[in-house]
Amino acid sequence: MKSIDIKEDIIPDLQALVKLYNSVGWYHYTRDWDKLKCAFAYSLKVITAWDEEQLVGLLRAVGDGYTIVYIQDILVSPNYQRQGIGTRLLGHLLDIYKDVRQKVLMTDNQPDTVSFYTKNGFVPVEKHGGVSFANYTFDDE
Repeated sequence: MKSIDIKEDIIPDLQALVKLYNSVGWYHYTRDWDKLKCAFAYSLKVITAWDEEQLVGLLRAVGDGYTIVYIQDILVSPNYQRQGIGTRLLGHLLDIYKDVRQKVLMTDNQPDTVSFYTKNGFVPVEKHGGVSFANYTFDDE
């Protein structure tokens, strides 16, 4: 297995981002390249995974970094999944913000996804007496 490098605060070029997001089917992000570029520019933290010069994974967090860190995106190219890259990205972020009380995310309720996050120390908000709410605006599918 090749060595995958984890890098902090390097925003990949837009074409590499679009390629990675499209590889996992997250097309809502890639419909408007300007919005995607701004999303990264205004992120609290960007952590990336590289196979030499190829972007193969990333984690993007938003928040203030003191009281809350919200994991907005975590994705790994399909050809690199199940190699521990997502766990490394998440672990890197959790180490940086270990003193932040709230580290949260919202994700699909799929067995593999739930298993990944519970394996990495996350629990449903209901376990802490909480509830989550969302207000989505969907573009044309």
